[in-house]
Amino acid sequence: MPNITLQRAGELLRSIFEILWDKPEGLGARDVLSRLPNIIELSEYEQTPSAGGAPRYEKMVRIITIPITQAGWIAKDLRGLWRITQDGYEACGRFSNVHDLYQEAIRLYNERRKAIPEYTITLESAQEAAWAQIKKYLSSLNPSELQIMFAELLRAMGYFPSWMAPPEKERGRISLVAHADPLGVKGGRVLAQIVHKGQVVTAEGVRSFASILGANDFGMMVCMGGFTNEAAQELNPSTPQRITTLDAAAFLGLWETHYEKINEEARRLLPLRAVHFLAIR
Repeated sequence: MPNITLQRAGELLRSIFEILWDKPEGLGARDVLSRLPNIIELSEYEQTPSAGGAPRYEKMVRIITIPITQAGWIAKDLRGLWRITQDGYEACGRFSNVHDLYQEAIRLYNERRKAIPEYTITLESAQEAAWAQIKKYLSSLNPSELQIMFAELLRAMGYFPSWMAPPEKERGRISLVAHADPLGVKGGRVLAQIVHKGQVVTAEGVRSFASILGANDFGMMVCMGGFTNEAAQELNPSTPQRITTLDAAAFLGLWETHYEKINEEARRLLPLRAVHFLAIR
């Protein structure tokens, strides 16, 4: 790693762990990188833009986190979310010195796999950029478009939408009704609420939606803005209402899974294309 000493790698790693330590749910890579200058003093060289335009320290951080990720101490998902794993917390307990922690990660990394960092960084950066673009696009869709997409997604999953709220009622608590069979005589109803863009669902919002569900109803809340921690707590397994939540990441995951079954007209609202990357192991 040119221009990155083991000492500096340890210092940057300490800052990364500090940012993520009290965020078990994780934090987006862009957020981690943007917070680093507030945690650690960066040199002029580290702040200088690289060939790609981003500050050099961002590439340095991505390089030094490769062994930590391969050791299983930091998890990175396809949406660019970084979080410390349980093994990561335990490793920090075993190695009080961050330099020793990093050396152990490198040892495990060298044992488990041999990879070329440039390929890993290219894939990781592309995944994050793609997700940022898709999330922004999903947030820009109007409620009617989201209703159409969600109805077609349910059809692809084997459900039968029977009603969608007209535009003049799109701010109601029910956006869509679906059934498990074409006649609606088997099982319970699926009642879906699609929250408008720019909003985050709160605990009060979850309680309000839950209050309209009958004993045989299944609730689905779709919100591209996500859900607060308090809202998530309202959805613990002990609650009598059966509610599933979909944020932008969860919605995209289902869209990708059932993409081939979704009709072509609906696909135009969120068209996806696979891109192949080199994956040397």
